[in-house]
Order: sequence, then C-alpha cells, then structure tokens
Amino acid sequence: MKNGMQKIKYQRIIDFFRASFKKTPSKANGTSLSYGKHDYLVKISFIVTCGSIAALSVQKECVIAQLIGGFFITCLLMFILYRDIMRYKPAYIKKFNMLLLLGLMFVSTLLIGRLFGYLLLNLSKGLELKALDSAFFGIPVPAGAMLVSLLFDFHTAITFSFIVSLLTGLWLNDAAFTIYAFVGSITAAFGVIRCKKRSSLLKGGVYVIAANFSAVIILLLFKGELFTAKALPSIMFAVLGGIGVTAIVSLLLPLLEYSFKVTTDISLLELLDLDQPIMKNLMVTAPGTYHHSVIVGNLVESAAEAVGANPLLARVSAYYHDIGKIKMSDYFVENQSGSVSKHDKLTPHMSSMIIINHVKEGAELARQHKLPEPIIDIIKQHHGNMIVSYFYQKAKEQKEDTSPVEEDYKYPGPKPQTRVAALIMMADVVEASSRVLTDPTPARIASLVDRVINHIFLDGQLDECELTLKDIHEVKRRFSYVLTGIFHKRIDYPGFDFSDEGLYKEPAKTHKDKPSENKKAPKEGTPTAQAPQG
Repeated sequence: MKNGMQKIKYQRIIDFFRASFKKTPSKANGTSLSYGKHDYLVKISFIVTCGSIAALSVQKECVIAQLIGGFFITCLLMFILYRDIMRYKPAYIKKFNMLLLLGLMFVSTLLIGRLFGYLLLNLSKGLELKALDSAFFGIPVPAGAMLVSLLFDFHTAITFSFIVSLLTGLWLNDAAFTIYAFVGSITAAFGVIRCKKRSSLLKGGVYVIAANFSAVIILLLFKGELFTAKALPSIMFAVLGGIGVTAIVSLLLPLLEYSFKVTTDISLLELLDLDQPIMKNLMVTAPGTYHHSVIVGNLVESAAEAVGANPLLARVSAYYHDIGKIKMSDYFVENQSGSVSKHDKLTPHMSSMIIINHVKEGAELARQHKLPEPIIDIIKQHHGNMIVSYFYQKAKEQKEDTSPVEEDYKYPGPKPQTRVAALIMMADVVEASSRVLTDPTPARIASLVDRVINHIFLDGQLDECELTLKDIHEVKRRFSYVLTGIFHKRIDYPGFDFSDEGLYKEPAKTHKDKPSENKKAPKEGTPTAQAPQG
C-alpha cells in the first residue's frame, strides 16, 4: 500500500514536469503539437546548458554555493522565457536552428557584457577616473535585444530584455543597472521594428544613445550623484555604449542571417531588386508571368496590411511564386502570343502534368538561387491541392474507355499553412480570372472576387492557415479596390480611331506628282491630330 502511494506521488511529480514542458496552444490557431521523448530531452538540455553557461558568466568569484545558486536562478529565468515562447510563438520551438540561435544570443549577450565590462573598467583605470564603476554604463547589453527583435520578433525581445537585464544586475550587484539595461534594451527593440534597411540600424543606435543618456541622468539624480565627479564619465560611457550597440549589431546581423538561415525584412528588401538574376530571367523568358507576378504583389501587399501579415514578405513571395514557369514558359497562356496553343497537340493529362510541374520547378529554382525558406514554402503551397479544372473537364469530355482520375489532375500541395501563402493563392486566382472580364466595371470586379475566393474557401484550401472570416472579408474588399484601379476607364483621344476598322485601315497613298500639297501647313482652324497623353 505504501509503495503504491509512493508510485502515485512520483507519477504526479513526473506529470507536473511533463505538463510544464508540453506545448500550450497558441492564440492564433488553437492547435497543439505532439512531441516525442527526444524533443523533451532537447528542450531540457537547452535550458540546462544555457543556464549553466549563464551561471558561469554572472559569477564574480568561483564559489560553489554561488555557482549552484546562479545556476538555479538562470534556469528559472530561462524556463520563463521558454514558457513565454511556447505560449505566444510556438513555431520557434519546432525549428531547432531558431532555438539554438536564441540560446546562443542569450549566452553571448552576457559573455560580451562581461568582456566589455572588463575592457571599460581597465579603460577607466587608464584614464584615472575617480568613479570606476561609471564604466559599466558603457556595456552594450541592448545589442542582444536589438538582434532578437530583428531575427525573431518584438514580443520575444521584450522577454529577452527583461531576463538579460535581471542577470546583468545580479552580476553587478546593482538594482539600478537592471533598470538602466532594461530601458536601453526595450528602446533598442523598439528602434528596429519594421527595419528594412541596414542603414536604419544607425537610427536604432541613436535611440539607444538617447535612452541611455536619459536613464543615466535619472539614476544619478535618484542616487544623489548627478552633481558629482561621477556624472560626466557616466554620461560619456552611456553614449559610448549606444555606439557600441550599433557596431555590434551591424557586424553580427549578416553573419547570423547567413549562418542560421533567418529571413529578416532587410534581406527581403534586397530580394525586391529587379537586378536579381532570376527576376531578369523571368522578365525576359516569361514576360506575361512577370507582369502577372507584379500585379499579384500589389494585391497581396494591400491585403497583408489589412489582415496583419508581413506585407514585405507577401510582395516578395508574390514576385517569386511562379518562377517555375521559366522552364516551359510557352505552355502557359499568359506567355503565348499566337492563337495556336502548344497544348492542342498534347493529351489533357500531359498538359496538366506540365502545368502542375511548375510548382516543383519553382521550388528547385528557389533553392538553387538560395531564396529564403519561407518563400520556398509559399511556392509549394500557393496552389494547395486544387484541381487543374480546365484539362480535367477536357479529359472528361473525351470519349475514352476509362474516366480520368481526379487525383492525377491535382496539385501535390500542401495547402497554405500561413496567412501570406493563403493571400498569394487567392490573389493568383483572382488576377488570372480578372483577365476574362469583357467589361470590368467595379460591380463585376467585386462579384468576380467574391465568387473566386468563396470557391477557394469552400474547396477547403484555407483550412490549415490562420485567416478568419473577418480577414477574408477584408481581403475581398482590398482585392476589389486594387483591381478596380488597374482596370480603370480612359477617355477617347481626339483624332484617333482605336476601333478594329480604324486600326487595320490602310494609310492613304501619297501622290508623287503633287509633293507641294504634302508640304503645305494646315490652314487656320483646321484640327490637327495630337499625340495621346498618359
């Protein structure tokens, strides 16, 4: 009986820790993931390893009791960070490289802080400053928060700033420095929100300098040291710390982006450059597809802003989503200039295989040109598992012994997993369908958008992404607005006949025997044709 009670007690303890490490469903999708024993070991080892290194980095003396206490403190704070990520950003846990990157940044921020603390303290001694501890205001702790904001997101940067600031204050035995480090870190994270140029890092550094300057004055005023010899060197080191933050982030950001294959807005903006080899190839080989991709980019960027997705990722992904058509561009209708289609000589099944294959070809081209993984995923998902209806219906109409199998005419999938992928799917179909409108009035455009998106929704293509019904309604409204602007009306130009009869009418023959009449200037009051404007 006693052994049975002990087993139940131990099982409850095990269940408690297992529930602590289990994924909490996110607010966005409400779905849960299952993890194996290996994943649990990875999570536990992640916290223990980072906690051990962080505990060593905050020690002043090699005392066993302090080392054990520091280990438990850092593990507790790491556990808080881990639970926050599981609650609000569970996607990071699924990617081992992101988990490793976060741990590396956590540890390296503390180690770099110790290194700069040692160097700045010796600099103060060399300058023979009276207040040596003023050098600690130059430690670039906010660099870690700025990098987390750029490589992860602002929410993770807030939690990261809080934990690193606590550990820094613990290392220096100064609660005031905890406040100073937290203010600088939060400002650094704020300063690079929607940062799209590497030069914008300088602006973030200026914000950190201003925050450090203000915080150090307030803390000196609180301690009653504002009008002492400590004030001037403290302000000087605070400004120096802001400059150091900019230098460290500018140096490490490209290295971390490349090493861990992280996509930031800065790297996305570089992909918008039309001088990219793959974009040049698309423009020359498949001009119709290129123009289609640009229009899709306009549609998804407007819709992404409305539903809270990343508009820059949406536009870049739209530009590259059909690069697979480069291989066999003549088999796609937007690139066909003649009235004869190459599909006329092929069976419907063969034609559907060529159309479907552009997704696979696009993913391979994207990998060859080292495009970011989110863009490759969107290339795979932008058709979901939809059916190539035109060739499927054509196959059904042919009189054959066996009826066509529907699965043979479907894209391989998967369905869109993110909001951006779903937006590109809808914009792709809407833009292509809008080309068949004979009289594109605003009412007809809105009706077309509504029918196309409803068909995609009822087909179940949006089941695995995070779009809500409210988002879909807003997407319809944005698509209709942009397409109405594209298919705008124009007035007839005076003196020009753009009808079929006028365009193909033979020009009047000139008379060789009357050259003087051709050179005469028109009489006053005679209307002359003007070149079209706009």
